[in-house]
Amino acid sequence: MKGSKFSDAQKAFILKQGADGVPVAEICRRAGISQATYFNWKKKYDGLWPTEMRRLKQLEDENAKLRKLVADLALDREMLQDVIRRKI
Repeated sequence: MKGSKFSDAQKAFILKQGADGVPVAEICRRAGISQATYFNWKKKYDGLWPTEMRRLKQLEDENAKLRKLVADLALDREMLQDVIRRKI
């Protein structure tokens, strides 16, 4: 997955401008982002401080690793059960 060229603090600053009443088109033009990016950030990070944004990212990464681990273990279990069924 491609990393963002914006830090968490920059994202928070951009979102704060929108909360302060600056038009979204102006914010996006200044930051060099699309309105879709702005609204995706707003949906995901609105109301979070940069440290909370960082923690959210860490939790999402950890969750993805755990999901992959569970999927691998479930596949291993299924393969072992298949071997047991064939031997009986």
